[in-house]
Amino acid sequence: MLPAAARMRRRQDFELAVRRGSRAGGESVTAHLLVRDDQAAPALIGFVVNRAVGNAVVRNRVRRRLRHLARVRAGGLPAGSLLVIRAKPRAADIRQRDLAAELDLVIGRLLRRQVRALDRP
Repeated sequence: MLPAAARMRRRQDFELAVRRGSRAGGESVTAHLLVRDDQAAPALIGFVVNRAVGNAVVRNRVRRRLRHLARVRAGGLPAGSLLVIRAKPRAADIRQRDLAAELDLVIGRLLRRQVRALDRP
């Protein structure tokens, strides 16, 4: 399970990550990443699973699966960053290892973009 200190809960954090962060997506998830300069704060991860994914039982299952996958990947995020993971309807039907592979691909893409943005003069 994702530690409580790493969970994004404030609406302002969600809005900031979605509006100012970079976005990358796949068939079952889309993610928004904003890297902030606050090195003292931990990386925060939030989840958005809307009704298009399924009923409440399905949405909660998808959210739990994503939280489990994010727990392992939270250590690879820069300190102070905000990551919002948005589930698409396909996330309800995909196998766990395929969901993990797609999440790795999406987060990897976002991190590479951030590194390129920091390398620019």
